[in-house]
Amino acid sequence: MVSSAAQTPSSSVEQARQEGALQTALALNRLLNPFKIEVKVLGSTAHLRGEVENEVERQLAERVALATRGIETVQNDLKVNAELIEQPLERRAYAQRLEDATLASIIRARLLWSTHTQAASIEVDSREGVVTLRGQVSSAEAKELAGVLASSTEGVYLVNNLISLSAADMARLREEHQELIADPPLSDAWINDKVQTSFLYSRNLDGPNIKVATQDGVVRLSGEVVSSEQKTIAVEVARQIRGVRGVDADMLKVATKVSG
Repeated sequence: MVSSAAQTPSSSVEQARQEGALQTALALNRLLNPFKIEVKVLGSTAHLRGEVENEVERQLAERVALATRGIETVQNDLKVNAELIEQPLERRAYAQRLEDATLASIIRARLLWSTHTQAASIEVDSREGVVTLRGQVSSAEAKELAGVLASSTEGVYLVNNLISLSAADMARLREEHQELIADPPLSDAWINDKVQTSFLYSRNLDGPNIKVATQDGVVRLSGEVVSSEQKTIAVEVARQIRGVRGVDADMLKVATKVSG
């Protein structure tokens, strides 16, 4: 075990980074965020202390720790206390509000990144995975795409698409869209980041297995997906990002099923 006195500045920074990453992962987990879990990282070992309601949550906390980069072993000192069932209700409600706010922000970001919805004024409200969209757009295509972007986002269970169309807003948004077209082109780095992030947010894709490279607005996808349907979805998700001039998916392979 490495003592704090023997730690170098770089190891202390890395320890703090790992502790912060693990604490964030625990806080974002909807099963674990109601509980007060203390985290300490020494070397590659994470120490967990506190109380959870049952053994399932105790083991889940350990798996979350092991999934954190740089952590190889876990000293799990979490105690199981069945009487916690009534205590975390207020924290659960608070955690749900945070989760709803995060989900709404993710959807707003995806709408902003999209060519068809970037200029639209769309309100996004999330309540326990039920998302309501309100506002006005310039075309039925934009309304449909907004609904698709919301419903395909991880964590969304139902979308109420209350977006409307009006002649005045259609004319105004067309003018705004023309102004946006005149803007300087978006950088390849920006496009690359938004395509990759959109893959990670999509419930229908295994984002980490899809590699993205962008040059002169042309997005090239490589890696492997589990089906031709996933490949089609990946192409469509990339194509609707602002600044994308084309999508090349020749190197994105569909996994071959092994029989027997």
